[in-house]
Amino acid sequence: MSDQIKFIVDKLNKEPFRKNYNLITFDSLEPMQLLQVLNDVLAEIDPKQVVDIREEMPEQTAKRMLSLLGILKYKPPGNATDMSTFRQGLVIGSKPVIYPVLHWLLQRTNELKKRAYLARFLIKLEVPSEFLQDETVADTNKQYEELMEAFKTLHKECEQLKTSGFSTAEIRRDISAMEEEKDQLIKRVERLKKRVETVQNHQRMLQIARQLRVEKEREEFLGQQKQEQKNQLFHAVQRLQRVQNQLKSMRHAASDAKPESLMKRLEEEIKFNSYMVTEKFPKELENKKKELHFLQKVVSEPAMGHSDLLELESKINEINTQINQLIEKKMMRNEPIEGKLSLYRQQASIISRKKEAKAEELQEAKEKLASLEREASVKTNQTREFDGTEVLKGDEMTSTTGICSSADFLFKRYVSKLRGKSTVFKKKHQIIAEFKAEFGLLQRTEELLKQRHENIQHQLQTIEEKKGISGYSYTQEELERVSALKSEVDEMKGRTLDDMSEMVISQFS
Repeated sequence: MSDQIKFIVDKLNKEPFRKNYNLITFDSLEPMQLLQVLNDVLAEIDPKQVVDIREEMPEQTAKRMLSLLGILKYKPPGNATDMSTFRQGLVIGSKPVIYPVLHWLLQRTNELKKRAYLARFLIKLEVPSEFLQDETVADTNKQYEELMEAFKTLHKECEQLKTSGFSTAEIRRDISAMEEEKDQLIKRVERLKKRVETVQNHQRMLQIARQLRVEKEREEFLGQQKQEQKNQLFHAVQRLQRVQNQLKSMRHAASDAKPESLMKRLEEEIKFNSYMVTEKFPKELENKKKELHFLQKVVSEPAMGHSDLLELESKINEINTQINQLIEKKMMRNEPIEGKLSLYRQQASIISRKKEAKAEELQEAKEKLASLEREASVKTNQTREFDGTEVLKGDEMTSTTGICSSADFLFKRYVSKLRGKSTVFKKKHQIIAEFKAEFGLLQRTEELLKQRHENIQHQLQTIEEKKGISGYSYTQEELERVSALKSEVDEMKGRTLDDMSEMVISQFS
């Protein structure tokens, strides 16, 4: 309690209160004086609370203070039965009630000032539903809610600008530099005016120059309008070509298609579209949202210096070391069930990646097909403009009698070969992707086994030190290596002796 009173006295003796209290004088204040001190602190937080409590009824004072404390989210100690005691103590100016309130208010004055300021605009006035039936009242209430949302947005932007790291000194320097440039430009304009006044018909020339500038601005505006209209025309032509291609494809599909093939194709399209809608697009949307949230968080934070970057790098390194330690612990446990599950998870992840890759390839193929169809339609339109005839497509050429020639046959054979090679290429590419995924998995397994081997070696050395036979495993490995070398040398000696004996036998024979 003494620390609390000391803190209150220290804060009240500083700006903006300057009460000049000490512990004795503050503790000897009358209840009315103590309530006035509390009211002065509340008035510093909310200027509307500037009241002389001697001119106010005690019930009104308590009601006003309780409403403001509720807005500031002050929670009195105790349960619901103590709330009546708190209200009564606030009316009579009880020290056990006033001291905690003063201590809480003086601890966070700046934060409470902001909260009181926002409460003035963000506490919504509840209008009864029967009054909202009136159109005028409903429109006014709607405008009130829109203004409240606009205030929230502007306040957030203001807070972001305050914490964005912009320096007021730099802005002032920029403003002063702009003012100097403005003065220099004004002086230059005055000098040019003096020089122009000596020329004959200068007013007429100025008028012509003004008209020229207006016409140039009008020309630029008309150029922008022309470009916009060209863009709109281009989009309209593309849309028309796309609709025409769809119509032709639908007519071609309906001319010689069977119900079974149509149903099969529709089922495939439904499966593909359902996969794209339920699995692929939600994942991409979630990733984009995370990326957007991360970028907004980065933008809202103040500018970071070199020391902040070093601190973040150190944190990242610590987290990476913790991850590696957890992986090592998991490898040390060596649970067979977990190993099987990890294998299944890896296989499932590989299959899901293959599925996503195939979906992307299919989407790219569809986009490529659409672009080729648009290009073909453009070429057809250009040919029709040149000679007035329409270029027939492959299917139409085959159906037309008397036009197929050897060149068409060679071209079709070339197209079929090209399609076969493209299919082989896609299969080989898929096999390479699988090999790459398996190589990455094996490489990671090798790293984990190496880490596990190092951990086992370290544990073995620790056990040898505890048993008093430090270096036993190393010595055993050296002995095995030396014995292997000795066996190799003995084998070489045996081969040399055999060679020498063969040479001697050959000489005497």
